[in-house]
Amino acid sequence: MIPVTGTAPVASLFHYWEDAEAQADIARVLTLTDNQWQLEESGSATFGITPSAYWLRVAVRNQTREHTNLVAELAYSQLDDVRFYVFSGNRQVRELRTGDTLPFYPRDVDHPNMLLRFDLDPEQQKILYIRVKTAGSMILPLQLWRENDFFGAASNEQKLHFFYYGSLTVILLINLAVFLTLREKLYLYYALAIAGYLLFFASIKGYSFQIFYPQFPGIHARALLVSMPLLALFSILFCRELLKTRTYTPKMDVALRMMLVFEIFFLIAAQFMGYNAAVKLSATSAIIYFLLLFLAGPVSWAAGVRAGAFFTIAWTPLTVGVLATAGRALGLLPENIFTENAMQIGSGLEAFILTLALADRLYREREEKISAQAGRLRQEEARNEAHQKLTQAMTHDPVTGLPNRNRFELMVNRELQQNPGGHYMVGVARITRLDEINRTLGLTRSERLLKRLAEQMSLLASGLPFVMSSPDELGREERVYQLSGDAFGILVNASGVADNFQGLDSTLKLLSEPVLQDDLAIELHPRYGAASYPAHGDNAAQLIRNAHVGMEITPHGQHETGLYSKAHDIYSESRLTLMSDLREALQNDQTELYYQPKACLSSGRIVGLEALIRWRHPERGAVCPSDFIPLAEETGVVTQLTRWAIERGARDLAPLLAADPELSVSINISARDLASDALRKHIETSLARHKVNARQLTLELTETATMEDPVIGLEALQSLAGTGLRVSIDDFGSGYSSLSYLKRLPATEIKLDRSLLLDVDDSDGSKVIVQTSINMAHNLGYEVVAEGVEKEETIRLLGAMGCDKIQGFWLCHPLPLHELKAWLKEYRASSLAVSTASTRPQASAPK
Repeated sequence: MIPVTGTAPVASLFHYWEDAEAQADIARVLTLTDNQWQLEESGSATFGITPSAYWLRVAVRNQTREHTNLVAELAYSQLDDVRFYVFSGNRQVRELRTGDTLPFYPRDVDHPNMLLRFDLDPEQQKILYIRVKTAGSMILPLQLWRENDFFGAASNEQKLHFFYYGSLTVILLINLAVFLTLREKLYLYYALAIAGYLLFFASIKGYSFQIFYPQFPGIHARALLVSMPLLALFSILFCRELLKTRTYTPKMDVALRMMLVFEIFFLIAAQFMGYNAAVKLSATSAIIYFLLLFLAGPVSWAAGVRAGAFFTIAWTPLTVGVLATAGRALGLLPENIFTENAMQIGSGLEAFILTLALADRLYREREEKISAQAGRLRQEEARNEAHQKLTQAMTHDPVTGLPNRNRFELMVNRELQQNPGGHYMVGVARITRLDEINRTLGLTRSERLLKRLAEQMSLLASGLPFVMSSPDELGREERVYQLSGDAFGILVNASGVADNFQGLDSTLKLLSEPVLQDDLAIELHPRYGAASYPAHGDNAAQLIRNAHVGMEITPHGQHETGLYSKAHDIYSESRLTLMSDLREALQNDQTELYYQPKACLSSGRIVGLEALIRWRHPERGAVCPSDFIPLAEETGVVTQLTRWAIERGARDLAPLLAADPELSVSINISARDLASDALRKHIETSLARHKVNARQLTLELTETATMEDPVIGLEALQSLAGTGLRVSIDDFGSGYSSLSYLKRLPATEIKLDRSLLLDVDDSDGSKVIVQTSINMAHNLGYEVVAEGVEKEETIRLLGAMGCDKIQGFWLCHPLPLHELKAWLKEYRASSLAVSTASTRPQASAPK
């Protein structure tokens, strides 16, 4: 008998009897003798998973003088069928049936545990008989409470529980928010694992049954079975992502994947298995699963995964809690406050520590991203700086800094297209004494003078409102352009001139005055020419040409500038005659190819020959290529010239291959050649006729030629490259073209223009330009050939910069075929090292 005295807690002890067949009713139990009952002094008993029913008996006597309200509590919410019988003397005064297989309501107390309220008058005694039958674990923690004490303790317990659930919910929401922001699966898996914990604990404590589905006990039973595999499933996925087991611990990853497959199977099977079997399987699998994840932490930690340390520390209390809970469910451990709440305590610690781990991971990832972004920004700044320098080098004169002819043509053509009805004039100025000044003062002092002159012209042009300007990439206004080494150009809006060009004349007179430098009054003798749009041309190139003609041959009138006049243009008839003579010379085989060798800097071997056309006119004598090739391009004769050069180059190369099978020949072609549909067939026929492999023929064309018609040019070059021919971009750096277009060309080689190498030995700026050009070409997959090399110092510098090949007078002047054969023989016999000047065979100057 349990006495109720004063305010002391009511003792918790009871007698129990096992009904092995689960068939006894209350009448049968009342006939049991005292020696058939067993005493449980601790007030709590655990019998594991059993088919038996258990009867509990407890006698309570009120030894106070006051009426007392009591609560009998079986503090385990997962009991299926619980029946309370209350006897006063030999008379049954009450019967209450409850359990989680019945709807939650009505119950004596709105609480997940199995509760009975009863009262005692002073000195009254009552006996409670409690029958318990369950398919799960038979856990019987019986506690007798004074009513007020019970509700106080229950309130405090619920506060702790809901603080726990609230904390997990906050962690869940934080990780969902991080997932929605970063879209990383790791945080989604962790949030779902936390949701699994919430479902598990809410189910095992009975709160989900009480709050969400009190009229559906079947859902309550399955919710508990589903919660464990869900918890395990997403915890395994989270573990694999956090610990990166696929990368660092592949064997552990295999074990985790196997466990993952089992949990998916169990999640499905739990819906169809018997409750008793499912509970046993769930408890057993939980032990394996938690031990596996307990091992995953140290293994990953040992493999160098920083998160493995956090995971190990976090999973240890949870594993202990799970083992204690599973042991309690299987009847291996006693029912007490630790085994009852061990898993909740462990999961709370685990969630807190793993949240710190994820915060650490976020912090480190953020730092790494910031560092990587800073690195990318530095790289981008370096690339932009190099691009700006390269663009500056390709679009501006390296000495004066003025924009070059290509930029002038782009600006003029753009202006004419935007305002075709306008009236414009292209003006040019040439410093006629520049060559003499160079020879007299030297290159350095002459460049200083030229730079000063460019600054003066730009300043004077800015004071003339009718001189057109155009902003560059940096927002600087460009008014004066450098068309060549000694020639400059401007575009004048003639419609805006109101003083009959008197202001412009005054400015030009200022430019004609001697320039004082180093105590010397230097006469520049500039000459000026102009051509008018639309009278003298409808595009920039034609206007520039006619302005030069006006400057050279037109008698000056009242102005300083010679205005173009067709009557004084003596070049037109001569040009037509020269092209007629060239056609005849090609038909009669009066032209000849000279060859200039190209040497590999690393091996010293002669690896190629550039074919250069030479023409001796019967009446005019030797005609310079610069005099007739531009005319040939303009008139279309260049197509015939190119076919002749390809046929002759293949024929001349054939006998040279016997001594050097790797030798190749380069033929220069123009933009007009790219538009010819018959070029490819002609090349294939010529190569086949002379038994020359396609890879031993290189087609050279300037970068500006490729831009004349980018679409057709690219298609033509790709077609030619498809036959095995090589493509080389000539005079790189002398013009301005789109780098994004150049990198699409099927070229294998870039030839640096000789203008880039003029002062590379003693100019830091030139070194930067050349080195940048070489690096850019290599990054695009091109070999680099330096043209116009004349000094051994330049050879060594180019070698240090990584240049692949050289070509120039230092190696050899262009030679006719019969002299070339002798030179090649002597070269091979004397040395294979380009850098050894003493053994290099010398050749005569070009004829």
